[in-house]
Amino acid sequence: MFADMLKPFAAERGVYCNRTLNFRSLRAIGYDMDYTLIHYQEAEWERRAYEHLKQQLLAQGWPVNDLIFDPAKVCRGLVIDTEQGNLVKANRFGFVKHAMHGTRVVAFDKQRETYARTIVDLNESRWVFLNTLFSLSEGCMYAQLVDLLDERKIPSILGYASLYYHMKKVLDAAHMEGRLKAEIIANPERFVVLDAEMPLALLDQKHAGKKLMLITNSEWSYTVPMMAYAFDRYLPKGTTWRDLFDLVIVSARKPQFFTTSSPFFEIIDNTDTLKMHSGELKKGIAYLGGSAAQVERHLGLSGDEILYVGDHMFGDVHVTKNVLRWRTALILRELEQEIEVTQSFKPVQARLEGMMNEKEVIEAELCELRVQLQRSRHHYGPALSAPADQLVRRTSELRARIDALDVNIGPLAQAAAELSNPLWGLLLRAGNDKSYLAFQLERYADIYTSRVSNFLATTPFAYLRSPRGSLPHDLAQPCQS
Repeated sequence: MFADMLKPFAAERGVYCNRTLNFRSLRAIGYDMDYTLIHYQEAEWERRAYEHLKQQLLAQGWPVNDLIFDPAKVCRGLVIDTEQGNLVKANRFGFVKHAMHGTRVVAFDKQRETYARTIVDLNESRWVFLNTLFSLSEGCMYAQLVDLLDERKIPSILGYASLYYHMKKVLDAAHMEGRLKAEIIANPERFVVLDAEMPLALLDQKHAGKKLMLITNSEWSYTVPMMAYAFDRYLPKGTTWRDLFDLVIVSARKPQFFTTSSPFFEIIDNTDTLKMHSGELKKGIAYLGGSAAQVERHLGLSGDEILYVGDHMFGDVHVTKNVLRWRTALILRELEQEIEVTQSFKPVQARLEGMMNEKEVIEAELCELRVQLQRSRHHYGPALSAPADQLVRRTSELRARIDALDVNIGPLAQAAAELSNPLWGLLLRAGNDKSYLAFQLERYADIYTSRVSNFLATTPFAYLRSPRGSLPHDLAQPCQS
């Protein structure tokens, strides 16, 4: 019985650690709501967001009636290049590895020509990082609008950057109107993925002495029905989601919540009526706005005593780490599929690596023979290891072996590149390197996992240790050629 209780989750449900984190030292844990405490059917949600955006553009006379949401075209972690009208995937150094102009994949030669001297730098306004699953509709629509702009069907817009900012303005307006959220409130079973284990994970943390906080950008009128739908059915009789949290803050305006000072407003009698707050924050009262600095003063805590958990790389994790030095956790739902497909591909990956190792050995010998023949032609260096004609024959044999290996390597390498997504591959990989998203993840998230309920296996008393960082020379196997 106890062995079953202590059984860890499968790898795809693990909690992964970039920087050592002692849960016992945490005294407060803050949570985002959307795609953190509440997970959505992202294709369904984003399809409706896309349709609302489409209707707004149609009302402006744009020729978008025939456009259809295609979630396979985009994924979290891509970057919009508003200068070129491209969606790109970069590696951890900012070098572009894949690109799509509009909805068409950019050929390798054209990609190299466009980005040979370009580094993706999110400090430049040119680049827009798709931080969250909420970005899927945005990325898909932008790619399709680029096609229309190239066909000169949107004459009122000059340039790809203007196109993006106009579309973004319309999308934000569609969200602000509230019609999409009204649909979700009216039919939550269509949009929300329930997780019976999540309330238990939060109860464990609460009864272990952690102060729990809900800090969300969503409005009070949306937060109440969504949290009740996702949590109340799984909580002890007579309690609701409100009993879980010591502090509830809505319309928080993240990331500004972490960087600026704004007043709190009290929400009166669970309605939309507000009054300016003064004095100490109180349990049982929901607040609107405010700032993280005031939360720290209220708790008497700061820095690494507080963990914040969210799904937005910039608004939840990056700013929180940079400005406040809070501990950070990123919820990356796609991690489950990422690990599943990677593990299922392991036998093929082993074959691929075996052939690549063989190719490296052959290439190393070929390079050695080529330099010997070069020295012989130019009359310098030590004597040849064998007659020149033998070395020439050997180089031909080695080239033939490499060509034969490449015939088998090619399809396997292509399959590896298309894991998880045929267009963009694995979320956290860009070829053999880490993706730009993985770079952001390592830099700003102390821990990451696919869902909050995975903390059940970790428990509120765990000491999470990061693995020893590795460098190329740790393998004691220098690059061959």
